[in-house]
Amino acid sequence: MRMVMRIPSHRASRGVSFLNLVQQLVYLPAVLLSSIGASASITVLASSSSSEAAAASVRMNQSEPPLPPPMAKKVEHKMEMFGDVRVDNYYWLRDDSRSNPDVLSYLQQENAYTQFLMSGTKKFEDELYAEMRGRIKEDDISAPERKGPYYYYQRTLKGKEYVQHCRRLIPNFEAEAPLSVYDTMPTGPDAPPEHVILDENIKAQNHDYYSIGAFKVSPNNKLVAYTEDTKGNEIYTIHVIDAETGAPVGLPLVNATSYIAWAGDEALVYITTDETHRPDKAWLHKLGTEQSCDSCLYHEKDDMFSLDLQPSESQKFLFVGSKSKITRFSFYLDIAKLEDGLVVLTPRINGINTFVSHRGNHFFIMRRSDKCFNSEVIACPLENTSETTVLLPHRESVKIQDIQLFSDHLVVYEREEGLPKVTIYHLPDVGQPLKSLHSGQAVNFLDPTYSVGRSESEFSSTILRFSYSSMKTPPSVYDYDMKTGISVLKKIETVLGGFEASNYVTERKWASAPDGTQIPISIVYRKDLIKLDGSDPLLLYGYGSYEVCIDPSFKASRLSLLDHGFIYAIAHIRGGGEMGRQWYENGKLLKKKNTFTDFIACAEYLMEKKYCSKARLCIDGRSAGGLLIGAVLNMRPDLFKAAVAGVPFVDVLTTMLDPTIPLTTSEWEEWGDPRKEEFYFYMKSYSPVDNVKAQNYPNILVTAGLNDPRVMYSEPAKFVAKLRDMKTDKNIIMFKCEFGAGHSSKSGRFEKLQEDAFIYTFIMKALDMVPAQGSGLN
Repeated sequence: MRMVMRIPSHRASRGVSFLNLVQQLVYLPAVLLSSIGASASITVLASSSSSEAAAASVRMNQSEPPLPPPMAKKVEHKMEMFGDVRVDNYYWLRDDSRSNPDVLSYLQQENAYTQFLMSGTKKFEDELYAEMRGRIKEDDISAPERKGPYYYYQRTLKGKEYVQHCRRLIPNFEAEAPLSVYDTMPTGPDAPPEHVILDENIKAQNHDYYSIGAFKVSPNNKLVAYTEDTKGNEIYTIHVIDAETGAPVGLPLVNATSYIAWAGDEALVYITTDETHRPDKAWLHKLGTEQSCDSCLYHEKDDMFSLDLQPSESQKFLFVGSKSKITRFSFYLDIAKLEDGLVVLTPRINGINTFVSHRGNHFFIMRRSDKCFNSEVIACPLENTSETTVLLPHRESVKIQDIQLFSDHLVVYEREEGLPKVTIYHLPDVGQPLKSLHSGQAVNFLDPTYSVGRSESEFSSTILRFSYSSMKTPPSVYDYDMKTGISVLKKIETVLGGFEASNYVTERKWASAPDGTQIPISIVYRKDLIKLDGSDPLLLYGYGSYEVCIDPSFKASRLSLLDHGFIYAIAHIRGGGEMGRQWYENGKLLKKKNTFTDFIACAEYLMEKKYCSKARLCIDGRSAGGLLIGAVLNMRPDLFKAAVAGVPFVDVLTTMLDPTIPLTTSEWEEWGDPRKEEFYFYMKSYSPVDNVKAQNYPNILVTAGLNDPRVMYSEPAKFVAKLRDMKTDKNIIMFKCEFGAGHSSKSGRFEKLQEDAFIYTFIMKALDMVPAQGSGLN
């Protein structure tokens, strides 16, 4: 999670004086390059072979000699293990303090060079951004959520990057009145006035980056606790404010994670990290006291484990979990008995993973083991947690992914054949025996591929709220009556600009992996623009790690690809969790290469079925998905025209050998521990930085965040430097490092659109699809 400019000897004949001038130009500040680019017609030409200094060259007005990119200096750094010697010439780019002048200068040069290359298509990029922004209803509200006597919601304002957190009183509120799917928040002159609890736009004014990780209202609705990150490094400050006046309550709590929960109305539980950003301590804070007086509820000393926190839907208990990649055990905190501290609920047993909730006189536990790899649901009495009853048994074809409890119902979020399911079970009255559950009620969905997510719902009601979208259906919020089966749409994201869902087609296809495994692919395109004869441009996205499910969902900015004739596809490759736990197990550790060969198989299937051709296929992945992109570029660079690797985890072996780097120790169960010889050589065989070779590569865009705590900026920087030095093609490679952001890039909603516009412009430029005022990368 990781300047010297060399002039190619064969270019010396073009004139040393000009090359010296060009060398100085590359080092100019970005603002000067921008002004130059604004008045120049720029065509991106070719990169040179590994013997050349530049990986790309630029002609201005088609008459000037080429402009070489920054070339990182080489400083030999040898690493030896198991008799194997690796030389990393770019190890010097790692600076944990992010303050080394040489490193920052090199990153600034890369940004300036990227801006220079893209200046010729800046007009098109700006038009694309305006098109994306034009689809947004800038002044809008989220679906109001009932909590006690209030409706809570978020409001966006025209021209503003961030949201306001708001609430309104419910007229004639009766605590015991049943909720209905038809309930709506009153608005207008006769309605209770809107109250703005917190305006993120005001809070963000003095920061380049601003993100609220959690926003929690106290049970009595009088206070709000929220977590704030102003750098993108995911180190949060906790603030408590009066919900009516906004006045601070006590001093902020510092160096925390975004895990916070109310323990009644006068106390908070929160989690902090160690020096490697591992969440390791759970604390109890009583309002009105100093942070130094807080009680440490639990300290997880095993560096393979990290802590998380969640409240029960009943608001009676808080659950602290300690988890590794294969094991998770749980504690409970009785909010009515804070003095008792944490109590072990499920013991620590290697390979057993438990998530817990509560209703009545029982704890409900979702439990996974080697035998029950797709999980089962069990229950145990509060007074005897060792006496368990199986409510839903393990099934090999259905993965239980999550559970949500209500006073009378259990909602189970499942996966079958790669698709999410929601099944509802009626529970016996509290106090009655719990037995095996049967005949659940399934919620039906129409799209062939889609995404479903749980939303916060009132525990004592019969109304389930969930979110839904597909690649052609904008994000929607539904209230579902679990007694009657009636579902009511409460909110659908407004998409302006003439969007019609009926113009788009979503499909689900299956590709055959080398071992015969069938890999699902989700596809969307605009039916009136696509020919399906191999000539269409296609962007293929992949991730394939951590059991994460990349379900097909809607993204309004993606319409700017689809409406320009692109097909968009997601490869649901092994290492993810789409097809169950075994799908994940078969794409990790010593089976990690299945992730890469699955992706290649999906690309080949799409070409075979005439969705695209090599000359029209682009690929994209972020973080661990960036590892995927780096690996397949080394394995099969001939398949792709362009690639985008966002904050990519590409220096796998070096990172996983260094336990001082955040996430390393806790991820040995994901990637393997390279201090063991078998894992060392297996990881070396696919680690992108270690496998760059003298061969042709497609056009490549790599991004990073300087403050990224998950994937250090130096990893993509080293990858780019080594590619530039070794590749033999005449394609472009660009590196863009955000100095004021972390793993999730910039924080503002319009800033994120600008990033999308930049990436899409790069892709269309690589395919020579930019109108004449710009220039292709060919």
